[in-house]
Amino acid sequence: MTKFESSIKQIPHSQQSVYNTLSDLNNIQRLKDRLPDGPTGNDDIDKVKDKLQNLTFDKDSLSINVTPVGQVSMRVIDRDEPKTIKFESDNSPLSFSFWIQILPVTETSSKIKLTIDADIPFFAKGMVSKPLQEGIEKIADALAMIPFE
Repeated sequence: MTKFESSIKQIPHSQQSVYNTLSDLNNIQRLKDRLPDGPTGNDDIDKVKDKLQNLTFDKDSLSINVTPVGQVSMRVIDRDEPKTIKFESDNSPLSFSFWIQILPVTETSSKIKLTIDADIPFFAKGMVSKPLQEGIEKIADALAMIPFE
């Protein structure tokens, strides 16, 4: 297994608020609804919007079509309120575990760190390591910008 970790991201919301939002994947719909319609002119936002169009989810699982990998699915396997949400791959071309750690900083702020532990074949490690590291960092950045309520 190969481990990839995001940098630690500061969030201006309480640990409990962050946990409540991220532990129920149905909240993704709320985030999708906040994205502007049509092209924004910002390539990063437009790429995220395109990816989210291929996203399906319910309270405990999500699935997204990732080019060139194909369909990647994961489901929640453990919730340790308000500290950790753990996921596991489910019918994906790559076997992996993914978890979100949420730690309090103050009563009104917290920090998160994401970790992926992936079972990458030796011959593919060179091709997927950099994209996985960049991907986990982008996911952490996106989560840090969520308007948690």
